Amino acid sequence: MENYHKARTVELPCPPPFTGLPPDTPEVKVKDGSKIRNLMGFAIGRMESKAARHILFSGTGKAVAKTISCVEILKRRVKGLHQLTRLLYRHTEEQWEPLVPEAGLDTLTVKRNVPAIWVLLSKDPLDTAEPGYQAPGCFDTLWAQAVKEDAGQQRRKRQGGGGEGRGKGGKFSTPSRGSRKEAVETPE
Repeated sequence: MENYHKARTVELPCPPPFTGLPPDTPEVKVKDGSKIRNLMGFAIGRMESKAARHILFSGTGKAVAKTISCVEILKRRVKGLHQLTRLLYRHTEEQWEPLVPEAGLDTLTVKRNVPAIWVLLSKDPLDTAEPGYQAPGCFDTLWAQAVKEDAGQQRRKRQGGGGEGRGKGGKFSTPSRGSRKEAVETPE
């Protein structure tokens, strides 16, 4: 590709996966370079007001992880939000033209499928049978379970159980301080 330069990138239109939303539903389009504090200032302001009942987050490519972070932050700040998530691919086409047109090279078209995520958060109940639905408060039970498991692991560690360790009689034994021998393998 050193003989080409990117002329243009065309994102093919992607229909929104959620139909039937009110036309005044705010949409937060998360980009790779977006600042989370700016996105969250807008989203929290809208969802804490009495007027907004839904908010839609969308992110493509590298912004998918940032979109998920924004959604999780908003769910912690505004309690009782129902979530509906859709994963899809956004189709893009890149046109590459030769640096030297006289070289006889053709224009290239590269088609890419870039992952995208759409997350609808709603104060009103959503259809629980929809794939990708998450009820409000689900993360609290998940975190409670994780804390309980961590506590169990900590208790086992304090009781001295559970690890092979590097004590005496392992696969490799180290020589005593005064010895010049290298570590020797003990027979098994």
